[in-house]
Amino acid sequence: MLTAIRKNGAILAIFACASAGLVAVTNYLTQDQILRQQQERLKTTLNQVVPHSLHDNELFSACTLVQSELLGTQELLHAYLARRTDGSPSGAAIEAIAPDGYNGAIKLIIGVDYKGTITGTRVLEHQETPGLGDRIDIRITDWILSFTGKKVTKDNLDKWQVRKDGGEFDQFTGATITPRAVVRAVKNSVIFYNQNREQLFAQPLNCGGEK
Repeated sequence: MLTAIRKNGAILAIFACASAGLVAVTNYLTQDQILRQQQERLKTTLNQVVPHSLHDNELFSACTLVQSELLGTQELLHAYLARRTDGSPSGAAIEAIAPDGYNGAIKLIIGVDYKGTITGTRVLEHQETPGLGDRIDIRITDWILSFTGKKVTKDNLDKWQVRKDGGEFDQFTGATITPRAVVRAVKNSVIFYNQNREQLFAQPLNCGGEK
């Protein structure tokens, strides 16, 4: 009886080790491909939020690290700096976090031209409820496009709210928390850019292997 138990245990251990080894090998063989796919998706998104007409450099490679409470987290985030051929700054794409989404943090990227006009906004990651809060995703609706062309100034801060709160941005039926969080995060990100524009373009490109 004990011999049979030991034999079965040994067989199970062998299968467990083999399975773990297979998973490790598969991960090793595919990690470069996954990384390339992630980079290509990011490049596509960057070109959506900061159009090619605004810059001559490769945004993906022009990455610097930023940190501010205005960006919704104390963690380091990425900012991608747009420049013309002569090196003059022409805009940026800045990552930000909306920490107060309905189901948790929402990661965004906001594109602006040099003067701070929004050129595009996209949701990078979220866990919002399908059919309700997920309407912030460009794959679901075009709501996120409502930020394009807008500025944040001291004279229009009260407009940077959902309509339910007296602002100019639509909320979703049955889901006000999510768009409210995104509107606030986009507003604060542009404020961050406006306050730190010169410093931002003077920073070294220092993302390194963190991208």
